[in-house]
Amino acid sequence: MWPYHPELLARAVPRYTSYPTAADFGPLAPGSIERAIARADGDISLYLHIPFCEAICHYCGCNTGAAGRRARVESYLAALHQELATLASLLPAGARVRRIAFGGGSPNAILPVELIALVDALHAHFPLHAPDWSIEIDPRSLTPDWGRAIGAVGFTRASLGVQTLAPHCQQAIGRVQPLEMIARATEMLRRAGVKSLNFDLMYGLPHQSLGDLADTLTQAVRLGADRLAVFGYAHVPHLVPRQRLIPTEALPGAETRFAMAAEAHGFLVSEGYEPIGFDHFALPHDPLARAGRAGRLRRNFQGFTDDPAEVLLGLGASAISCFPALIAQNEKHTGRYRQLSAEGRLSASQGIVRSAEDRLRGEVIEALLCHGEAALAPCLMTEAQPRLAPFIAAGLARLSGTRLAILPAGVPYARVIAALFDAYRQDAPKGFSAAI
Repeated sequence: MWPYHPELLARAVPRYTSYPTAADFGPLAPGSIERAIARADGDISLYLHIPFCEAICHYCGCNTGAAGRRARVESYLAALHQELATLASLLPAGARVRRIAFGGGSPNAILPVELIALVDALHAHFPLHAPDWSIEIDPRSLTPDWGRAIGAVGFTRASLGVQTLAPHCQQAIGRVQPLEMIARATEMLRRAGVKSLNFDLMYGLPHQSLGDLADTLTQAVRLGADRLAVFGYAHVPHLVPRQRLIPTEALPGAETRFAMAAEAHGFLVSEGYEPIGFDHFALPHDPLARAGRAGRLRRNFQGFTDDPAEVLLGLGASAISCFPALIAQNEKHTGRYRQLSAEGRLSASQGIVRSAEDRLRGEVIEALLCHGEAALAPCLMTEAQPRLAPFIAAGLARLSGTRLAILPAGVPYARVIAALFDAYRQDAPKGFSAAI
């Protein structure tokens, strides 16, 4: 279905959940995050990071740790409660919280009663205006008590970490969860009131074949997932030491990875899913598909979204807050995060102030990834034309006047094309994963 041009995919590029990316963060001036929060008027969204899992998967690059040490979990949650109160005290009177997301790690690595306590604190401290609630779930630790808690809070969106249903691949990545477990988790979340259910899937896993991927996709469709995110596994053991448990020689090659991405796209579209970018898919009734059709699709630190808010406030260690003119990341080290929070201080000291040029380039990158086309300012047009030439010659993109469009054959090249507008990547490349 897609033409394969390995020379055009050779460059490792970011996923662009922000621009500039986290790789370009540096020290912020003291008080930057506090001043930005004080100006955060109107609709805002919240993200709460729970950096714990019952067990750590070999592939995982998230900022997370094992939840077995209860004292560490409890002290972290106490710090998170304090941060909630501190941050809320800085919000202006006109702020309205419309969306709240719990991610990690695995939010269900804590106790259900601890989740309820966090939700109660959000109600107590923040101006909630009938928000949408979403949560990431590890099916291995989804108990009936958790199902009841999800229903009691009113979560209507959930993302289930499935990755693969091939047993030998599960063994290789340290995440064993049989099909029956995924089916039970799906049923439990539906009973709890989840209307939009996403499955996270992966290709390019150790010992994974095209048949393994096809079987997983078939089962995911049968289980009725409203959304599917089909990510290429990013093998960067030099950055994520736990990935050394995965032998490089067991991974599919670049051409096989490309075929896997094409298999997922073709199969899911044939099953009625609408493509969101090249690696996300949603059924027509899902809010993400509706946003895509209406031209309202956005991209933030949670990936593709229908969230229109310009301000996303991240709470918890390593969480990232995004404002029109600032991106700020909380302290990654949970010990230092706990200490700063206990002192009533916000810990976001790293990030980047977004210049007018950053915002201009970011709009182009977001438009290309979300809508497949973008209008180019004259300065970007002059700069990009020679870089775009090989993609245009290969029939992957079209430049008409000031409008750049990614053609159907160019869908899997979207991130590489978007990276042509990334000023930070041109002269100072950093290590990222393969584009496919």
